[in-house]
Amino acid sequence: EGGQGDGKGFDPFAERKVDNPTTDCDTLTHLLKASLGTGILAMPIAFKNAGLLVGCFATILVAFVCTHCAYILVKCAHMLYYKTRTTEMSFADVAETAFSAGPPWAKKFAKPSRYLIQVSLFATYFGTCSVYAVIVAANFKQIIEHYQGPEMGEYSIRLITAYWLIPLILLSWVPDLKYLAPVSMVANIFMGTGLGITFYYLVWDLPSLDSVPLVAPVENFPQFFSITVFAMEAIGVVMPLENSMKTPQHFVGICGVLNKGMSGVTLVYIFLGFLGYLKYQDATLGSITLNLPTEEIPAQVVKILIALAVFCTFGLQFYVCLDIGWNAIKDRFHKRPRLANYIMRTVLVTGAVLLAVAVPTIEPFIGLIGAFCFSILGLLIPVFIETVTYWDVGFGPGNWVALKNVIITVIGLMALIFGSRGAIMDIVALYT
Repeated sequence: EGGQGDGKGFDPFAERKVDNPTTDCDTLTHLLKASLGTGILAMPIAFKNAGLLVGCFATILVAFVCTHCAYILVKCAHMLYYKTRTTEMSFADVAETAFSAGPPWAKKFAKPSRYLIQVSLFATYFGTCSVYAVIVAANFKQIIEHYQGPEMGEYSIRLITAYWLIPLILLSWVPDLKYLAPVSMVANIFMGTGLGITFYYLVWDLPSLDSVPLVAPVENFPQFFSITVFAMEAIGVVMPLENSMKTPQHFVGICGVLNKGMSGVTLVYIFLGFLGYLKYQDATLGSITLNLPTEEIPAQVVKILIALAVFCTFGLQFYVCLDIGWNAIKDRFHKRPRLANYIMRTVLVTGAVLLAVAVPTIEPFIGLIGAFCFSILGLLIPVFIETVTYWDVGFGPGNWVALKNVIITVIGLMALIFGSRGAIMDIVALYT
């Protein structure tokens, strides 16, 4: 390790003191939950934009790049622990420390990088929480309307979203990631069962492989990349998960928690995208659950299970907002920190739900924030952090690290441009 000599005799992992540390298994559960979000339901439409064959290989490529960027973020954090004799850092801390300890030209970017990360992460995950509230309400709305019949009139999605405020506040009161692990486990079971029933629908009566194109028109590829990058991207939870671990060194490594989790996630993404597109072809909709026949009981069960899985995932997405918000204000509350913490949790969740109630069509707007923030946070910033961290150590034989980082930067910029373009087009379509 390039910087470990600087902290002779200092072991950040032995020195780390965490209340209720998470095991490797807890961390894997959270990672699966963060990556198997609602984005996976859009994989069939992503495959429609790439073609059956290209979709498989391109999904592997996107997964590799996203995982690699999370990997180098944690790897650089570990190197900086030794350099600065620190035991844990947030994503923003890693960036600020890397730029401060980097070459002279990088020092002026230390503070701006910190603020950029904090504001972007907060905006993205707060927006995601609002979208999750809408998704839960929308799934239940479909089922309620199916059973009520048209004569009852249309149920207001705003009202159903508002009903979820109290359960979401209670979920946000789960103290830390250790106690949130069982909730993530339940969410994984709901999502797994829902996907299992969905797979049953998909494999039943499958058309032949010749019936869909293996390669889609090139102009549709950007749409594929933006859907897949934002479905897989979980950069916001990487450092909070690593910071809560009993054995943080197990997070990275060939058989580390990160690689194990993302390998499994990638396989599920490919299977669902492949089978979903093959089954519904040109009729494939934005979320695969919308293609399932609403009048059938198993399809209704899928919608309820996925709504409950999204509800349970809310806690993990919310933890990112809480982490940033609380770290910004905790120094002002020495007298009763716990009370202040719970008031803050309640206010944040209420804000997210009110936003969802005010703008139920919020999804394309969050898509725009996601396109902007996830491409910068998930792809570009980890690459810049690695570049300045290894500036003194060198970039390996033939400067391969620098070359790899240039390629990832190009991919990140493409995700930024095409993702933003797609999201802006969705917003325009909403209002025309």
